[in-house]
Amino acid sequence: MGTGNAPENGSASLTPTTDAHILLTPFVDENMKGGKREFVRMPETEFEEILARAAEQGARRALADVGLDGHDAATDIRDLRTLLAAIREARRTALQTFVRLLVTATLLALMAGMAVRMKFFG
Repeated sequence: MGTGNAPENGSASLTPTTDAHILLTPFVDENMKGGKREFVRMPETEFEEILARAAEQGARRALADVGLDGHDAATDIRDLRTLLAAIREARRTALQTFVRLLVTATLLALMAGMAVRMKFFG
């Protein structure tokens, strides 16, 4: 990887070549007179390989930061998903129970009101 394909005058040509190349962000070399900008060019396949490697390393580092690295990582993630599913099920069951309790209390109140109105108790 280098600047061998960049023009000498610091301007970059955006015309495609026979090889698919990626034109990367320009950088300024402080050792050059006048701070000319140089563009880094590399084959597209090499650029994609670098991106894939960086993404994989970043993902591994992120998993390591939260303690999900090593041989037991897959089991840990499965356990976390199971725990989340259980929490969702418990939340749904609690909501259903609350709604049933509310409906039952409302029906009992209506029946008690009807019983008092019809004078079943006195």
